[in-house]
Amino acid sequence: MDTAVTAKKKWWGGGYSPFNVSYGKLMMWYFLMSDAFTFGALLISYGTIRFMSTSWPDANDVFHAFPFMGHMNLPLVFVSLMTFILIMSSVTMVLAVHAGHTRDRNGVVKWLSWTIVGGAAFLACQAWEWTHLYHAGAWWGRNPFLNVDGTVASTNFTNFFFTITGFHGLHVTSGVVLNIVILANVLKGTYEQRGHYEMVEKVGLYWHFVDLVWVFVFTCFYLL
Repeated sequence: MDTAVTAKKKWWGGGYSPFNVSYGKLMMWYFLMSDAFTFGALLISYGTIRFMSTSWPDANDVFHAFPFMGHMNLPLVFVSLMTFILIMSSVTMVLAVHAGHTRDRNGVVKWLSWTIVGGAAFLACQAWEWTHLYHAGAWWGRNPFLNVDGTVASTNFTNFFFTITGFHGLHVTSGVVLNIVILANVLKGTYEQRGHYEMVEKVGLYWHFVDLVWVFVFTCFYLL
């Protein structure tokens, strides 16, 4: 029996899943669905407070700094770079999964390594952004930025920003750690012995989810 089919055996009683999905992959989808509810609740809460407020800080005035550029005013340039890095890491993950499907061990190693680099670079960018905002006086319970109309802003903006981006950053960190573990197993030949690289696909689902969530976070905090 083909090993790829064997890997997708149904997890209840003999036979196979009607959707041809393994137990592990199905559980990953369940986890991502529950995680989507959590992010959804946070973003809906933010959106509700945001649009019920009479005024709000302008993202172009808040997110305008760039590393090593001194006091140059570059609205949203740095966060756009962060977004590009994370999206490209999703592309390399797609290539890693494809290499796994073709049993190309060297390809999996190469593209998974680049995915890890992209995730680590994104986290480094986020760490710099948080540090910069902290030195500007922003933190949980502190908001030094004025509203667009010049009035004093509440701390809702910074509270939501650090909570949601921090929660997302925790997911990216978890994804990087998972990718490193999977890469170590690939190098040891674990998946070659199993006859399939489904674990790469499972962690790939998680990574794509993290990238997709960032699109919504980017839209809510930086564009609206």
